[in-house]
Amino acid sequence: MSIREICRYPAPVLREPTETIHEFDGELKKLVEDMWETMYASDGIGLAAPQVGVPKKVIVIDYNGEKYALVNPEIISREGSVTNEEGCLSFPGIYVNVDAPERMDVRYCDESGEAREISVDGFLACVFSHEIDHLNGRLLIDRVSPLRRQFMKKRLAKDAKSGD
Repeated sequence: MSIREICRYPAPVLREPTETIHEFDGELKKLVEDMWETMYASDGIGLAAPQVGVPKKVIVIDYNGEKYALVNPEIISREGSVTNEEGCLSFPGIYVNVDAPERMDVRYCDESGEAREISVDGFLACVFSHEIDHLNGRLLIDRVSPLRRQFMKKRLAKDAKSGD
């Protein structure tokens, strides 16, 4: 296992289309292991493969000790809307209120290629939604008002300039 560098906005890979996984092999297992280690080293609760420079449909989530490795996830249904404060490892130090589904059903494969479905609600639904958004090139900055987006871009530019 190794810790990978987390891509920060505006890294182009964060917007690239992601590839569907067809081979559930050692390469996938290594990617998932590296993503776990990278996420934990960064104090995150979720991480998508594009955030470590790999444009593939893979995410890992550990929320309150519940661990999920999702390959090729797709949202089957979503219900309701709730506002939560979200952060993102690709936007370090920035937290904003965004709307997310209150409940959702997701179809995915585990690391072995076994098809699964899960229903999640509350903040966990928010985390799933956020990470699946990464696989579609949708980022935290896309989910805020134009004024807030402008503030975020200025803050990120300032942080990049100062080396944070």
